[in-house]
This record gives sequence, structure tokens and C-alpha cells, in this order.
Amino acid sequence: MRGLAKVERSRGAMELVDRSRPEPGPGAVLIEINYAGLCGSDAGIYEFESAFGRMELPTVIGHEYAGRIVEVGDGVTQFAPGDRVIERPIRGCGECYQCRIGEENVCQNAVITGVDHDGAYEPYVTVPVEAVHPVPEDVEEKHAAVAEPTSIAARAVIENSRVGAGDRVLVEGPGPIGLLTAQIADAQGGSVVVSGVGGDASYRLPLAAELGFETMNVEEDDPATVRERLTDGVGYDVVFDTTGHPSGLQSAVTEVRKGGQIVLVGQTGETTMPYSPLVRSEVDLQCSYASMYQDFERAFRLIREGDVDCETFVDDRFSLLDADRAFEAFLDGETCKPVFDVSELRD
Repeated sequence: MRGLAKVERSRGAMELVDRSRPEPGPGAVLIEINYAGLCGSDAGIYEFESAFGRMELPTVIGHEYAGRIVEVGDGVTQFAPGDRVIERPIRGCGECYQCRIGEENVCQNAVITGVDHDGAYEPYVTVPVEAVHPVPEDVEEKHAAVAEPTSIAARAVIENSRVGAGDRVLVEGPGPIGLLTAQIADAQGGSVVVSGVGGDASYRLPLAAELGFETMNVEEDDPATVRERLTDGVGYDVVFDTTGHPSGLQSAVTEVRKGGQIVLVGQTGETTMPYSPLVRSEVDLQCSYASMYQDFERAFRLIREGDVDCETFVDDRFSLLDADRAFEAFLDGETCKPVFDVSELRD
């Protein structure tokens, strides 16, 4: 079988490599992958950002996927061949302090599928049974492939934010996590506006509008004027920074109301700003990272109830056989959530 792997420590350097079909060991299952998504971290691997320097190359990437179990290892009783499943791809060690107190999403020794070992851009993977999550019968398999990023947004909104009915919400960044966050905040009763930059104007901001949100291009619209109109000049009750850019937190501080909340979801690297205004305004600064079992359960309920519009959100125009085109389109803002048909690699 073939898998799409990162093969060199440079931009691009993605190649189809030969892999042997794996066998599930004790306590593991073999999953036949049908659909796999592309996310910001996959794009970071494509650009080979410093955070991925630990990767041992070549490594098959990808961690958002859906498929079916075709074989189970010894001792597996929770699942059977034919079950539709996804993987919770950040695996805690189960032994560190964070894991022991139920915070495995911030495990000290976590390993990540598609980074620390081969991932989802290949037809078959073996997965420890404790990382496997069932897909509800009434969720389409292509839509199940976006359950993992949906779980991240669900944690940010439901677990880590104060969004409630009538709250004025700004989501900075119309990327995959941003648009999922916007949809879930809307489902929680918030009045949501999505902001982006010029590079988002051709695809991502129009997609946000198609999903029903007011949008703001900060390179063309005056944020202060929009804030005045939408919040009577008070500021937003909750601002989600999903940009992954150092300017995101700086602009969030300007947009949030006194006594409001900023939720940091994107990983921005370094930024410099005065923090006294945050203290004097008693702004709640909350971080949100990854997701856990209950967040995946919420994600599937949101998808099943239509609160997350996968039909509009998912972009199936791209192929793993021409992966550079998908990655470059993603980095240029010409797509938001590509989902690949992995069965092409079984040919």
C-alpha cells in the first residue's frame, strides 16, 4: 500500500511511499481508512515549522480520519470488524500527573498520530483500542472525518468559554477551527461575527457568510466601526483567537469588552504587548488545547444535530495523488477543510 509521507526537512517534500499493511497486536485494532482531513498542523508539517523538528522522516502524516475496523488484536472486546470508528489522535501516557488527574490532553509525554508515528494518509493503520472512538450510525463517514477538529472547537466553546445566549462573540480567523468555533458558539446562543484578513477574502470569509455569519475583513473594514455597530461600543463578551498569528492576541485585547473573556485556541508563537490593560479591565484570558473523550462525544452530537454544517464545511475537491495542490491551496486560503478520499491509495 502507499502512504503520503513527509520525506525531507524543508517546505513541501511530500511523497507517496510504500508501506506494508500492518497487523494489530494485542489490545489494538486495524482500521481501514476511508476519509482523512487536512488541518493547520498538517500544513505546518508541509512548511516544516520548528515545532515538528522532532519528527523522524519519512513519516506518513494526517490525524483526522474515519474508517472501519477490519481486524482486532488479542484481548479486544470493545470493537469488532465492521465497526465505524475514528481515532483520538493525541495519546496520553496514562502515567504522568496530568493523565492521572484526567487532563490527558496536556499529558507530559503525549504522542501524536501523524507526527510521532505514521498517520492517516494511508489505507490502513493500527491503533490502541483506548484511542478508538465509535462513529454514530447516523453520521456520514466523510463528516466523521472532521469530528477531531470539531472536538477541539467544542472544548474551546463549551468547556473553556463563557459563551451563552445573547453574548456578542468575535471569532478571529476563518480557518477550520475558527469556523467550527463560530458554529458551536452560535449553537450556544451567541451572536457571532467572524474576522479575517485579505488572504481570506476569496474563499474563507465567503464560506463564513454561507454558514450564516457576519464577516469582517480587517484589511478593508474598520474594526472599531464594526465593534461600535455590533456591540454599541462596549466590545465583545468573548473573543476567540484562532488565527495562529502573533497579532491575534493583540487585536483580541482591543476587541474584548472590559470584564470579558479571550480564549486562545490558535498557537501564535511569540508576541509582545502591554498586559496592564488586561489587568485593569479584568479580562479573563483562557487557553484551550486539543480535546478529550467528552469533547468527541459533544462533537458527534453537534454534527448529528446539524449545529455543525459539515455538508457546507467539507471540501472534497482535492486528492492525495496531487497533495501539493491541496496544501498550497490551504496555505493560500483557497480552501478551509479539505477531506481526502483515502481509498485512492488502495489501488
